[in-house]
Amino acid sequence: MSKTSTESVNTTTITSPSASTAPNNTATIFNPAKPTMAQAQGSSDSSQPYHHKANHNQNRSIVQSSDAASTAATAHAPVSAAPKIGFVSLGCPKALVDSERIITELSRDGYQVASDYDGADLVVVNTCGFIESAVQESLDAIGEAISKNGKVIVTGCLGKEAEKIREMHPAVLAVTGAHAYDEVITAVAQHVPRPNRSLDANYDPKIDLINEAGIKLTPSHYAYLKISEGCNHRCTFCIIPSLRGDLVSRPIDNVMKEALALKKAGVKELLIISQDTSAYGLDLKYKTSFWNGMPLKSKFYDLCQALNDLGIWVRLHYVYPYPHVDKVVELMGEKKLLPYLDIPFQHASHSILKAMKRPAHSENTLARIKAWREICPDIVIRSTFVVGFPGETEEDFQCLLDWLVEARLDRVGAFTYSEVEGAVANDLPNHVPEDIKQSRYERLMALQQEISAQKLQEKVGKTLMVLVDEIDSDENIAICRSYADAPEIDGHVYVDDITDQVKVGQFLTVTIDDASEYDLFASYQG
Repeated sequence: MSKTSTESVNTTTITSPSASTAPNNTATIFNPAKPTMAQAQGSSDSSQPYHHKANHNQNRSIVQSSDAASTAATAHAPVSAAPKIGFVSLGCPKALVDSERIITELSRDGYQVASDYDGADLVVVNTCGFIESAVQESLDAIGEAISKNGKVIVTGCLGKEAEKIREMHPAVLAVTGAHAYDEVITAVAQHVPRPNRSLDANYDPKIDLINEAGIKLTPSHYAYLKISEGCNHRCTFCIIPSLRGDLVSRPIDNVMKEALALKKAGVKELLIISQDTSAYGLDLKYKTSFWNGMPLKSKFYDLCQALNDLGIWVRLHYVYPYPHVDKVVELMGEKKLLPYLDIPFQHASHSILKAMKRPAHSENTLARIKAWREICPDIVIRSTFVVGFPGETEEDFQCLLDWLVEARLDRVGAFTYSEVEGAVANDLPNHVPEDIKQSRYERLMALQQEISAQKLQEKVGKTLMVLVDEIDSDENIAICRSYADAPEIDGHVYVDDITDQVKVGQFLTVTIDDASEYDLFASYQG
């Protein structure tokens, strides 16, 4: 069972719930422009390396948002009593968390979540504006919602470009920016008044409550926990600060309260996200708060220690390699965190990193990686890289390839550089032709495929704990992840000949029997 090329493309479409074999609380994106995962796995074409997604792509269509919300919410107002809001969520996990929060607040106000355009009294489109293809996809999604429903509110990163949105789609009712929760709720209420729950004979305020953890658009056994918003860096290829602002951290007691609520709701794995996770608390000057009666600093290391006390998997994403990250790796070595680091290195050539204005561009990152592996031999490192950045020479690119050979990263995503409106890099000289960008991308991914295959082969014969994401009852296979695999972007562990007792969200101890370029195959003795 091998994977072929399924390059990450942001897209969303309405699908019938009956068309999917996934559980109702599992959101699997159907992309008509690309092969489905099942098609990809069954394909014999191995000419292209599988592209692990350069960015977390957490798009959710109306039906997927509805399925997850219906599973999580406990309020059941009659269809005639409560207006329905449709929701299309595009982009990364940070945007997905924003969608979850808005849906939770709307549900608390008595709205229901619609499962299709026709059944919605209004549709909210949460947009992405990170790269030009995402901008176009967001504009297309807005147009689709208008044509199929007519009443549309736009929010998210592209909301900063309100004039562009209104110029193309003048029928849009309201436009807000990223993480503008209150504005979205107000706009929805303006155009679809809040239901009067006192008129609903089935409503009982004592029992019809939303779980304290809120409504999640992920499967019930894992959830994203956003610890901060915005970024203080000014990388030349990125417009995130202009879309989401500078770093704003949540107080640590607030973060821990949500983390505990998620655990109590049955979450087995927390995925910690932000724009700059390891900068957490810097803007708060590491303010001390009280959690469970004990003082706790709003600081990256202290947060990691506190999350460990919950006794569930904790996975760190978007970590810049600041010096204090070494101390967090020590926690991983002590088995107090999943030994997994998602670090966006972006390149290896010092001249390109300098042109990108990347933090720590002058550091010897190979030495850091070697030191981390000495501290925690089991550590898994994933990263993303940009190829074809303006001014990138063949020498620069070869430097990146040589670096990858030395670094032997476990998981790698890559994308070719593309201009983003408002990015400083647009004005840099010596842009790389598209055909050379694509050639370099393919060379990088082919090299990384070899490295990945070698590293996974080393796991054959070993015993691993895995978390069950899905059951394929037809094939009698559990589709799982190990500590080395983040959902939707990394590989899987396929476990054969499972028993009826194996359920989604369960931990299994398995023996690795075989490996492909990106996946492992295992047996389970029960």
